[in-house]
Amino acid sequence: MCENFSFSHICKSCQELFLQPSIYKRTLLHNVEVISFYKYKDIKKLLHTKHTDLGYYIYTILAKNSFEIFAKNFNYQEHIAAIPIDDTAEHGYSHTAILTKHLQTKSITPRYNTLRAKNKVSYSGRSKDFRAKNPREFALKNFHESALILVDDIITTGSTLNEALRVMQKNDKEVLCCLTLADASLK
Repeated sequence: MCENFSFSHICKSCQELFLQPSIYKRTLLHNVEVISFYKYKDIKKLLHTKHTDLGYYIYTILAKNSFEIFAKNFNYQEHIAAIPIDDTAEHGYSHTAILTKHLQTKSITPRYNTLRAKNKVSYSGRSKDFRAKNPREFALKNFHESALILVDDIITTGSTLNEALRVMQKNDKEVLCCLTLADASLK
């Protein structure tokens, strides 16, 4: 960001200056809260690296600065799962799996390859109408925790998370909240 020499893809000074997370909240289906850490417009270029090899490193930095801190401060009475939205690997990694990995604590266990989309259509830049006409058609593999956190990188219209919430409800799973890096609705 500052273009100074660094052994990290984003130097510590730029991380402290530009990547300090905030808490942004939004409510979805069944009053489930979505917690986002950045405004989409503020980290848009960083988020688009998910389509490249560089994205692995950028998403790791973003996850350490937000999801990892959230997990360290998260308290719940029982053990819960963290479920990434469609963690299919592309470009050698899954961006949602990276985010979910940084939620791992004594009380939160990441559950990979659990919620996969059968419809692989890209929603990037698509309208709410397009998203409604082309649902993800999630398939859920069983896991033993009854409570969970859903993880995605961006919330735009909320259609992906709402569809995932319906799948969890049909399978008697309690979604405590959803976590995303960025909310595209914030100005």
